[in-house]
Amino acid sequence: MATHLLLLNFTDQGIHEVKETIKRAEAFRSTAAKAGAKVKEVYWTLGQYDGVLIFEAPDEATATALGLSLGSLGNVRTQTLRAFTAEEIGQILAKMP
Repeated sequence: MATHLLLLNFTDQGIHEVKETIKRAEAFRSTAAKAGAKVKEVYWTLGQYDGVLIFEAPDEATATALGLSLGSLGNVRTQTLRAFTAEEIGQILAKMP
């Protein structure tokens, strides 16, 4: 499965109900599992982003659907990044001419 990072920023709605953020993260874990994905880590952060989710998804469509689904709830805005392990990037680099 491919690893993805989901960068999160609270919306006005999300920060207003910030005390529910842990419950919302658990709900996302459940949603991801039903879609065949696995949430590896959830972090709340300081700085440019309010949180980071690290998850594995079977394909890009599933990863995208999960990000869109999360964003559609109105509590966070998301940015999704595809992450590569050393082995994966090694295979990519081996394809370079």
